[in-house]
Amino acid sequence: MQEQIIQQYRELLTSYLRDKSEDHLYAAQQMSKWMMEQKIPPEEMVSYHAEAVKSELPDLPPSVRDSFDVLIEMMIGYGISLREHENLLSRQKELEYEIEVAVGMQQTLLPDAPPSLSGLDVGVISVPANRMSGDYYNFVDHGCGAVGVALSDIIGKGIPAALCMSMIKYAMDQLDHPLGPADILRRLNIVVERNVDPSMFITMVYGVYDGKRHLFRYAAAGHEPGLYYHSASGEFRDMTTRGLVLGVTKDVTYEEYELYMEPGDAIILFSDGVTEARIDGQFLGRERLLELIAPYIDQPSQQAVEAIYQELYERANYKQKDDQTILMLRRQP
Repeated sequence: MQEQIIQQYRELLTSYLRDKSEDHLYAAQQMSKWMMEQKIPPEEMVSYHAEAVKSELPDLPPSVRDSFDVLIEMMIGYGISLREHENLLSRQKELEYEIEVAVGMQQTLLPDAPPSLSGLDVGVISVPANRMSGDYYNFVDHGCGAVGVALSDIIGKGIPAALCMSMIKYAMDQLDHPLGPADILRRLNIVVERNVDPSMFITMVYGVYDGKRHLFRYAAAGHEPGLYYHSASGEFRDMTTRGLVLGVTKDVTYEEYELYMEPGDAIILFSDGVTEARIDGQFLGRERLLELIAPYIDQPSQQAVEAIYQELYERANYKQKDDQTILMLRRQP
């Protein structure tokens, strides 16, 4: 095969040297593409050229002939770099495939839709900054007209975050959900401390809405404090939250709080990617977040969270540097 390639190249070179036709240059381009497809290294391509030139121009000075040896040696380095580049592209394609699988797996961990509970209107939006998200939310049926709500922020990105998310999800599935929010966080903390690398931390807020008593009991593990909206007065209040992030140490207890929700009252939970969104070069912060939420607070919950996110995205000049999740619970009037 090598002799055939040399012969074809020799004929091509001879034809071009004879009449300098553009057609021959185009043929050289096509031959070059074919050689690359056959993964012929550049030093061999230069060697073919040297053999053809020596054959067609036998009177070349010895110094010119010898110069081809230097060029071939130089092309060996280029060939090695080319093969390393091709290997890198191959590994990148494999990684892209693995990421796509992880993205699909991550999507299966999230609820298909908010729960349906009489008297409670729920809305949620979660948008990753990249393909993989470090935010996680879940809804849990506690029975007897009560629903659990979890919102978590995994400090980390990519596949490690997806793996942590799956661990949290399946650990929650194994819990005895009549437990209160503080006990649920305590048990999740033990799981995280045993199984997650010390360099990764997980914040979480877990609450249970009792549809019969209209009480929202909750506990937090280092998570961004949510907001409570009192419909009768039109006022927002910061929700009290204290608690160490999950995974720091095994023996942790969490405080539990409760809020009585009157008709029209709402609870807004969010990840820190919301308050830390960059607006005009500064963090959004909680005060400006309140200004952003207020115009939409009386809308249906799903419509409200989508409108809040969209306005935040526009104010951030359509740039999102961190995962953003907004979750709203409203006691219907």
